[in-house]
Amino acid sequence: MLALRTYLSDFVSLIFPELCPACHASLMANEDTLCTDCLYNLPFTNFHQQPDNIVARQFSGKLAIEAAYALYYFNKGGKVQNMVHEFKYNGMHRIGNKLGNIAGKQLIQNPVFGTVDYIIPVPLHKKRLKTRGYNQSACFADGLADKLNAIIETDNLIRIVATQTQTHKSRFARFQNMQEVFAVANPDKLAGKHVLLVDDIVTTGSTLEACGIELLKVPGLKLSIATIAYAE
Repeated sequence: MLALRTYLSDFVSLIFPELCPACHASLMANEDTLCTDCLYNLPFTNFHQQPDNIVARQFSGKLAIEAAYALYYFNKGGKVQNMVHEFKYNGMHRIGNKLGNIAGKQLIQNPVFGTVDYIIPVPLHKKRLKTRGYNQSACFADGLADKLNAIIETDNLIRIVATQTQTHKSRFARFQNMQEVFAVANPDKLAGKHVLLVDDIVTTGSTLEACGIELLKVPGLKLSIATIAYAE
């Protein structure tokens, strides 16, 4: 029976091969979500080894953060963009969990991230969540939580305003677009805790900044940031 199932699985894979979302090559039988080449050769930032990295400097003077991180560099037309597009718009939510696991293995090497109590994904408005079916940042958070031994908190930071897309907006317009968009539902639960705020891509950082401003109103809260990619 096991041999038959294996044969049928191999046959289906031959007719409908599963593709790597980054390079679109067919996955081999022992490859999970990403092909081996992409798994090891996508453009890692190694920001977990660089406390004063680009993302951390982006929030300097704006948010009092403990640490900041992005897993990959995002280049237009590159493999990371392909992967993020499949993740966000083509229903491949398992990519987020895979990338969260990869990122978590890096972050656990950094003692600052090792003290995280809660992981909070940037929330989608309920209308967009209904349309997409899942929050890509929450999928990434799931993978991170497995490695950081932290608790995912998805209902505390809430989006109270449905904003327009940030694409093609200037830095100032993005910041203006995110004003008074988020709120903390249960601040007592987060008081004195180390919170890791996560998103898919950081560009200007306006969304993360808006979330961070609300979170840092909680007494004693320490804030760190992690994303899948940093867009240069």
